[in-house]
Amino acid sequence: MKDGLFQILDNPKTKAAQKVQHPNGKNIYIETYGCQMNLSDTEIVLSVLNTFGYQETDDINKSDVILLNTCSVRDNAEKRIRNRLVHLRSLKKKNPNLILGIIGCMAERLRDELKGVDLVVGPDEYRKLPHLIESVIETGEKGIAVKLSRVETYDDIVPLRKDGITAWLSVMRGCDKFCTYCVVPFTRGRERSRSYQSIIGEAEKLSEQGIKEITLLGQNVNSYKYENVGFPGLLKLIAEAVPDLRIRYTTSHPYDLSDELLEVMSQYDNICKYIHLPVQSGSDRILKLMNREYSIENYLKIIDKARKLMPDIGFSTDIIAGFPSETDEDHNLTIELMKKVRYDGAFMFAYSPRENTKAYKMEDTVPDEIKIKRLSEIIELQRLISLDRNRMLIGKTKTILCETFSKKSNDFLMGRTDCNRSVIIPKDKFKIGDLVNVKISKVNSATIFGDIIK
Repeated sequence: MKDGLFQILDNPKTKAAQKVQHPNGKNIYIETYGCQMNLSDTEIVLSVLNTFGYQETDDINKSDVILLNTCSVRDNAEKRIRNRLVHLRSLKKKNPNLILGIIGCMAERLRDELKGVDLVVGPDEYRKLPHLIESVIETGEKGIAVKLSRVETYDDIVPLRKDGITAWLSVMRGCDKFCTYCVVPFTRGRERSRSYQSIIGEAEKLSEQGIKEITLLGQNVNSYKYENVGFPGLLKLIAEAVPDLRIRYTTSHPYDLSDELLEVMSQYDNICKYIHLPVQSGSDRILKLMNREYSIENYLKIIDKARKLMPDIGFSTDIIAGFPSETDEDHNLTIELMKKVRYDGAFMFAYSPRENTKAYKMEDTVPDEIKIKRLSEIIELQRLISLDRNRMLIGKTKTILCETFSKKSNDFLMGRTDCNRSVIIPKDKFKIGDLVNVKISKVNSATIFGDIIK
């Protein structure tokens, strides 16, 4: 996965538990860690298993098979999985017949190092899961399937989604960028795109099922290419095919984000005016070491063009603090960029060396305490910018799509604006799935509160 697709990685609240139950007593429990693509992949896993008679269960203590859908983008992610395995192995001691499996990026990257598990299955091999599970049950031998594909693997599989009014829709997989810090090309493979016909067909079915908003997913959606259709063309086709659906997408690589894409976004009301545009650093020198393929000047041109076409567009980003050889000057350039762009939000991390990447071979000259100090400065600056940008909305009217109940009370609903701001409103007579006009009344750096316009 790449850039913003990792945006939910280190937030423990985003660990999603999805579980399956076999009618013959084979209960399967799946925990999903990481990004949106992993969440989408778990829906594919559930669909594959459901075809073989499996259904969901929510009780890990009654499970016969436990699968962890994992992420390898940062060392902290893998540490969390290793710590989780310690607990799960205790369950295995109590139930010797329990099958424990690692799937996803960590399985791909550490296939030969994962001990004490019965299954190791990479992100392109989920079709084999039912057969591997049965093989482990019959033979007791470890099941391994980690081959990466050069073609789209799951184009004909309809994900088994949870009830709700939003849905992920994968349009491409893999990445060819080879940023020097990133393991995605090694864990997810090379770029391959789904047919636009199957994507449009899935979007139409989602609309018929009552879904109100879809998010198009890819490691780098801007590099989507199927026959003569690129990502701007795909976005236009979807917008016209499902005019009643709100459409988002993630993640964009700045090098591949074209003027044509911005123009398409500006022309269709159902395409949300929001872009997650990872910059990683404000220093051209560091960007070159990262192999990001763009300069800050190029990056700012995208921001300026987008804001001219769509004045209310929202931007978020990814930033890495403490990349090898990063100096105080490099760090200050990142600070200056943040002040200039004024992102609505950002996902900010200290650099974490990953094996097999080019950056892993670079001398990590930035001490951990300096990384943490710089990261803290970046986080605090973004908090202040987010607060200021949210305050600018007070008194304005926005339309939100109500997505869930508020985390604090079922008397309130949470919805998002077109530009991806979270807004809390009184439930009143409204329900999840409604579009509601609200007047912004108060804000903090993370959340906006609105009053319903009668």
